[in-house]
Amino acid sequence: MRIVSLVPSLTEAVAATLPGALVGATDWCTHPADLAVTRVGGTKNPKTDRIVALAPDLVIANEEENRRPDLDALRAAGIEVLVTEVRDVPQAFRELDRVLRACGAATRPRWLDEAETAWASPVAAIGPRRTAVVPIWRRPWMVLGRDTFAGDVLARLGVDHLYAEHAERYPRIPVEELRAARPDLVVLPDEPYRFTADDGPEAFAGLSCALVSGRHLTWYGPSLAEAPRILDEALRAARR
Repeated sequence: MRIVSLVPSLTEAVAATLPGALVGATDWCTHPADLAVTRVGGTKNPKTDRIVALAPDLVIANEEENRRPDLDALRAAGIEVLVTEVRDVPQAFRELDRVLRACGAATRPRWLDEAETAWASPVAAIGPRRTAVVPIWRRPWMVLGRDTFAGDVLARLGVDHLYAEHAERYPRIPVEELRAARPDLVVLPDEPYRFTADDGPEAFAGLSCALVSGRHLTWYGPSLAEAPRILDEALRAARR
């Protein structure tokens, strides 16, 4: 099959399972690093004409990362589009299995079994559960809200983010309000906004900040196998 992926984590999953099946991927599909396929633009602004020209048997997408008008345009061009929905860890495993089967995988890949095993008994935080705010952007400040995959990942590692019941999935919250909430942790991933030691923690003076891998926090693919350990280590290393 000829596959085009519009989701970085699914690109990695398909590349690891079905080498050679991918013919196109977004500019943001960074794993595997040596992936040699046609680049079709961003997740929010794919070049649909370029995708159509690749004549794929299937385009894989996600209801959150990709825009409906782009997917509708591909369908109108006669291309089959599979759209995933991932809001928690168990759903990620179900959707990965569905995507890989649709892409032609005859057997379940070993990495998927290893990832499920890793999350069956993830590294548990020692002591009481901790609270957190999880910025994903600044200018304006945006945080994890309700019903997110990353929020479920953190919850399974003993960290409850304070906006889990917010009406929006990614609410804009003034940084003054985030500081006033006095969370145990401020979790700062390196994507979609690239928070670093010099860009992010200075806004939360006096609070413990954990710089974490955005790929391990938000991607659902082969990285899930090592995510519990890597994220737990970063959360434990949080500093004021």
